Amino acid sequence: MSLPEGFELADMDALSNDPVEAMQRWLDDATEFAGRPNPNAVALATVDGEGRPTLRMMLLKGLDERGAVIYTNLHSRKATQIAANPKVALLMHWDVLGRQIRIEGSVTPVSDEEADTYFASRPWASKIGAVASDQSSPLESREQLAERVIETAMQYPLGSDVPRPPHWSGLRVSLDRVELWQEGDDRLHDRIVFTPTADGTTWTKHRLWP
Repeated sequence: MSLPEGFELADMDALSNDPVEAMQRWLDDATEFAGRPNPNAVALATVDGEGRPTLRMMLLKGLDERGAVIYTNLHSRKATQIAANPKVALLMHWDVLGRQIRIEGSVTPVSDEEADTYFASRPWASKIGAVASDQSSPLESREQLAERVIETAMQYPLGSDVPRPPHWSGLRVSLDRVELWQEGDDRLHDRIVFTPTADGTTWTKHRLWP
């Protein structure tokens, strides 16, 4: 495997015993070496009421001991599925680095304060889009979308405060199971799994066969 200049594969035996610390290190590496616009891109897997899986790409916007955070319209298909079944999975994959991070957990909402702070940090046009979009609902045409965006932009001109709509917020995925995967020669990959202890105060760490 050809790796980016200056990047070195991790010594998996030396990974931190704290998966948040280990994941953050890999995210930092991805930001520096992966060479793509969104190193924090993450696939979110949900299931509907009949157990049919759905997968889509999103952006990871927060990570700490409480879990991994994404933001979305709460009327969207993903949010509707999560409301019915909060068990989800996340996957981050950096092919050029030969690494993956897998997270499995349950979703809880972030606080209004967290959602407000993140929404306020978004560019004006992104805020307008979040307010204007009826995400996942049928759309007659791009013209209808453009008209809605223009109407919203007239309501909140550039430079004005755009309040976070109540149907837009963050979702936090608990770290019930975390796997750091690193590519190995001859498909003999390195896999380290973290799970919280029963009292939630520390982590167990073990290897998996490739």
